[in-house]
Amino acid sequence: IKKGSHHSGEWGGTDLNKVKLKEAEERFFLKYPGGFSDPLMLEIAKKHKVDKMHKAAQESFAAENFDDPDKIADSMSRIVSQSSMVSVFEKPKFRDLVKAISPGERALLSQGLREFLHGDQASGFGLMTGLLDEYKLAKWPLLTVCPVYYRPDVEVFIKPTTVKGVIEYFELEGLKYSPKPTYDFYRAYREQINLIKKGVDASLQTDNTAFCSFLLMSLENSPSR
Repeated sequence: IKKGSHHSGEWGGTDLNKVKLKEAEERFFLKYPGGFSDPLMLEIAKKHKVDKMHKAAQESFAAENFDDPDKIADSMSRIVSQSSMVSVFEKPKFRDLVKAISPGERALLSQGLREFLHGDQASGFGLMTGLLDEYKLAKWPLLTVCPVYYRPDVEVFIKPTTVKGVIEYFELEGLKYSPKPTYDFYRAYREQINLIKKGVDASLQTDNTAFCSFLLMSLENSPSR
């Protein structure tokens, strides 16, 4: 498994098909020799406005801003609307929801994100999920897009098709995807992603949106698919 000049990083206690991961890494470097700094990859990042979205989230969701729940709810709506990762079907639904809900519900949404980013994560996830569930909008992308832009080195974006593909292709053990968002699954998947990341070349140990896009590309470019 360790052949190839690109390997560095250490394995933690995660169960997956490491051979497939090494093959994916080798295919990726054949196509993008510069890794994420490759001109082609930089073009993709530019198209997705990655740096701009990170900066917007980090400015909008700094701890001191949560004194104004309305502003936070509007910022969440704006991030969702501008994100290239959220589907065109979910964006307007979320925007309309934020406009329509009561001030108390906006405060609840804001409190959920505050807890998730700056306090008790499980509690925050539960608050956001509970509120969105009442309006049939408790969707993984809507719940995870703001956190991953705010803390891209740690949090993960959960896009159902990608997550199911990654679990199946890399044979991640002990993870069963559910369309109903739960904090337990989120935490377990995040832990696996952050462990897997340690097992690839240092140049790929970047933020998790980029790393997960590498995993997705490896599914799409896999000879067995």
